[in-house]
Parts: sequence; structure tokens; C-alpha cells
Amino acid sequence: MKLLDTVLLFSLPASGKSEVRTYMASLTDEQCRRDFGMGPTLQLDDYPYVHLMHCIDDELRKHGWHDVYYHGPSRPFRDNWTWAVLIELLNEDYAHLLSQTPYPATNAAERLFDRLDAAHQKFGLPQVMGDVPHRIRKNVASCLESEAQRELALLNRTVSQDRTGKTIVIEAARGGPNGAAFPLCPPHGYATAFEVLSPTILERSSVLYIWVDPAESRRKNIARGQPNAQGSILHHCVPMEVMLGQYGTDDMAYLMSQSDRPGTIRIDRIIEQDGRYETRTYRLPVARLDNRVDKTTFVRVPRAEWRAEDVKALHEGLAGAFAELGQSTA
Repeated sequence: MKLLDTVLLFSLPASGKSEVRTYMASLTDEQCRRDFGMGPTLQLDDYPYVHLMHCIDDELRKHGWHDVYYHGPSRPFRDNWTWAVLIELLNEDYAHLLSQTPYPATNAAERLFDRLDAAHQKFGLPQVMGDVPHRIRKNVASCLESEAQRELALLNRTVSQDRTGKTIVIEAARGGPNGAAFPLCPPHGYATAFEVLSPTILERSSVLYIWVDPAESRRKNIARGQPNAQGSILHHCVPMEVMLGQYGTDDMAYLMSQSDRPGTIRIDRIIEQDGRYETRTYRLPVARLDNRVDKTTFVRVPRAEWRAEDVKALHEGLAGAFAELGQSTA
């Protein structure tokens, strides 16, 4: 059986992505191969960077500076092109995973600042950490070092592994303002994410889209939130201003409808090749897990409390979606 190489696990916040990842991690390797066409998973996610940027802003305020990434603790990005920055950071992590190259483990906070500045520069954004006074930057780095080390250790544990026989899963949520018309204006939506993902990722990927409508996404986002859980993939809560302004709609169904081949997302990119530029078309297989009637929330409780009927509904839904991807990639 040919296993899926890379799966882009995309959908609105609280739609069930992290629950699906957690559920799949509970299965045996044989179950994943037999029922989903996947090897053991190596998982990348842009949410840790979202969380760490909030942590940086929090510490900058405490040390007499100002927010550099967000308009405030519970408000959107200062510049919407930060959504593209997050994809660029995933591109870097993916390249490190393919080469089994961990990031240097020392001075994790300072290295994070430099990575963020370099990724911002790529999209014409200010290198905001370079503008922070040296004394404040050093104090903020010291306060954040343990948190940055923790996230870096988790990432390095992933990128250091041999990926032979495994499936890479990349999780991200994207969307656009409530009531926005399609196509969404860049940098909003999955269209921009696909424009920024590296050609290497596009060449190897399929898309699993977890389907909920924006109103259900908002409801589940409130329901999952727990105090002091912003670092948790299962229990963080996205502020309502962000939910309405950044995730009030999403363009996945629109992109599927625009493809010239059913069951795919078509992406036309201008790629540099040997010093010349050429147009290249990618058609990524796509399937939807219909989660409009909730199949995933039960995963948040301890595994011993999972009900057999809930497990069956989720497992069968995933098996059907992965079967579609397997047929498209065969």
C-alpha cells in the first residue's frame, strides 16, 4: 500500500483538527496503515508560533516596550501578512524535517526572535525584534527562554526523526472576515497559504479539510476554552474579534469549486528554476471530513471515557475521507 506522504490538515479554529491528530495518535501503526493509508505521523503546527508571539508581546509590555505582533493581548495581528510569515516558518520546519536537521538548542528565545524577523523581512514587513532596545530584548529573552526551549525541544524531537514510512501532518487554520466575498483578498484564506507553501510541500501533499461552518467554529471555540490554556492545542480559545475578523468565513469550498479537476485544489505558481521563472501547476488531492454534526469533541476527555459509538463515528468518517485521498494519489 502506498502511504500518504504529507497531509495538510486545514480548517477553521476549533473545527476538530487537534482532536483528529490526538485521535490518530491513539491508534496503532497497523490501524493507521490499514484504515487511513497513513504511516505513523510526524506533526507540524503553526499555532506554537502564534502562542510564542503573544508571549513576546506580553513580556515586551512588562519591560516598558509595546506590542510588536498584535494590536493587543486578545486582538488580531498588527499586519495581516503575518499569516504568510507563519507559513514560511512551517516551510522551514518541513525542510528541517526532511533533512533530519534539528535547530540549535542554545539561546532558544534569541534564535526565535531572529527567525521571526527573517520571515517577516521576506514579506516586506519590519524586523520588529531588531528595533527593540538591546537591554529590553535581553530581558525579554531571559524571561521567555524556558518557554522557547520547551517548544523548541518538541519541534526538534519531530524534525530529528527518520521520516521513512511515516506521514507528515501539517496543521493550520485560515479564513477571512465575516461576510467577505470570494475570492478572499490576500493574505486571507487558504489561497494565500497555498501561494506561500514551498514547492516541496505542494509536490508531496494532500489536503484533509475538516468541514464546519463559521458559526459552529465560534461555538466550539468558546466551548473548548479553559483558563490559562493558551499554549494548549486542545484547550486554547481564539478571541471573538479574531474569530469574526479573521475566521468569519473560509475559502476551501470555493477553491475546490474552482479546480479544473474534481477532488483537487488547483494552484498555479511562478517558480524559479535554474535562474529562470516558469509557471507550474499543482493539483492537490482534497477530501472533507464532515464535522458539521460533531464527531470530534469527545477526544478532549480522557481516553478511558471515550464512548464506543463516538469512536466508531469518527473512525468511519476519517476512513472515508482518507479513502478519497488514497484514490486520488494512487
